[in-house]
Amino acid sequence: MKKLFDFKHFKGDLFGGITAGIVALPLALAFGVSSGLGPSAGLYGAIFVSFFAALFGGTNTQISGPTAPMTAVSMVVIAGIIAVNDGDINKAMPAILTVFILAGLFQIGLGLIGLGKYIRYIPYPVVSGFMTAIGIIILITQILPTLGYYPKEDVAFVEMFKPQAEEIILDNILKKEAGEGILVLEDFRETIIRAEKITSNQILAESQTLAAKEASGVLGSLKVFPRALQNINWLELLLAFGTIFIIYGFKRITKVIPSTLVALLVMSGIAVGFKLNYRPIEEIPSGLPIPNLEIFSSFSFSSITPYIFTALTLALLGAIDSLLTSVVADNMTKTKHKPNKELIGQGIGNSIAAIFGGIPGAGATIRTVVNINAGGKTRLSGMIAGIILFIVLLALGPVASQIPAAVLAGILITVGIGVMDYKGLKAIPYMPKPEVIIMLVVLVLSSVWNLVYAVGIGLVIASLMFMKKMGDLTAERSDVKSLLNEKAWDDEATFPLNLKEKVFIKHIKGPLFFGSTSEFQQLAKQIPDTASAVIIRMGRMAYMDQSGLYAMEDVLVDLLQRDIKVFFINPLKQPQYLMEKIDIIPDLVPKENIFKDFNDCVSWVKNNLEIK
Repeated sequence: MKKLFDFKHFKGDLFGGITAGIVALPLALAFGVSSGLGPSAGLYGAIFVSFFAALFGGTNTQISGPTAPMTAVSMVVIAGIIAVNDGDINKAMPAILTVFILAGLFQIGLGLIGLGKYIRYIPYPVVSGFMTAIGIIILITQILPTLGYYPKEDVAFVEMFKPQAEEIILDNILKKEAGEGILVLEDFRETIIRAEKITSNQILAESQTLAAKEASGVLGSLKVFPRALQNINWLELLLAFGTIFIIYGFKRITKVIPSTLVALLVMSGIAVGFKLNYRPIEEIPSGLPIPNLEIFSSFSFSSITPYIFTALTLALLGAIDSLLTSVVADNMTKTKHKPNKELIGQGIGNSIAAIFGGIPGAGATIRTVVNINAGGKTRLSGMIAGIILFIVLLALGPVASQIPAAVLAGILITVGIGVMDYKGLKAIPYMPKPEVIIMLVVLVLSSVWNLVYAVGIGLVIASLMFMKKMGDLTAERSDVKSLLNEKAWDDEATFPLNLKEKVFIKHIKGPLFFGSTSEFQQLAKQIPDTASAVIIRMGRMAYMDQSGLYAMEDVLVDLLQRDIKVFFINPLKQPQYLMEKIDIIPDLVPKENIFKDFNDCVSWVKNNLEIK
């Protein structure tokens, strides 16, 4: 316990935690709104992830909570599950939180099996493209709330979806009847009775859900942008622009006080003080957070199976986000974090946050830097930051509910601008083309399609390109040449002239693997049918992969079918082990045809081989 809580730096930890908690407040509320679960979800996530990730994590000064990348992916998860549940967020909530718990458990698992130290090997172009896409997504999706336009409240727009809404409601009736064994074509009356019970409010609610879905995401926001311009709420726009102006302007005056918090207080104070007719955020429940026990009562593997890959991606993203921040903290404090322990702490924090309805988070760079600069030195600072947010929840929940939605939209726009990887974008003209392709593929697919799949595709492309590059480089060094280009080694100078037309010598220098098998496979074609034997010198072939193994087998089978004997000279341990495992040795090359020394092999050939 002495190592866990070091109170020698309590004063610094107290100031660091309080400052980091204050900085986290507006961002937590904004990320909660952006996710689709409301400001309370962002606040709950900030409280529990900050406290428990600090308590169990491996980076002493790290402050954790909802971040832009984690929120962007969570937003996709939430929207997808809500859509499957007919737009009913209450119905979808257990499944959403189950996915978040699963992501936390995956992080714990990654830490327990020791994968934390390997996260750093994720290619930079994938991370760069993803981060820039996150910024683009946040910027574009916040255009509508900045303009004060909400598709669900646009009567004319919602009306356009009424026929589709009626079709969906009727389809649900037919599916329900099919599940009850009612044959619709034989009994129209039951269908008509149920259809007559449909109310206009049900149709309106379904139409609003469809309208919101149509305007969601980057493409949806761009699609309805012309309508938003025709329906601008100038007050909301001024509140958002005022927030952005203060955030960037106040930084020029001082960085001691977080400009985001100043913007939140000033613009909210103006809106409330002058009793402006603005749109407030959703109400933040007062009192203690209550665990959502429906997660466990309604749990089923079939309901979460489609989201396992998504949960794993969320876990990996949180791991990358956190460990990158840990590196920043190490550089500032001259300490060394424990990556696997950090993943376990993040996983515990995210799992507990999900139980209480919070969105997942990760190590937050800005908040961590603020904590360190304010004097934070131990894990107590992260725990104090969580406690500060908890006090805000208990004491100021009703007050925070009066914050204008446009102010949070303005805050998110500055987050979107800040999260983009400008360093990577500026380097595009100078980067190798394969890396530019990877970055652009991830950026475009993340922005307009699916964040989760885009990262997966980016990793696959990066891995394939890396394999090709390493294959090419290794093939150059392996020097598995065509037989026609072989040069005699020094000890072959005395090779008998009468054998040169009948006995061929093949050298393998370097590994025989997928990048060099094509040259080796030409060997069988280059040996004439009049040949009597082939000597394969393997003393410089330290490694053979499965591709090389089967290429060797194919060549040997071809030669033996033509009654050409094969001799191995000095096969090394790993290649010989593989060849013995699939019976190349002794079925294709008997042990008496394997020699340690080249001259011994030549002597045996001269004395025993019958030349054709």
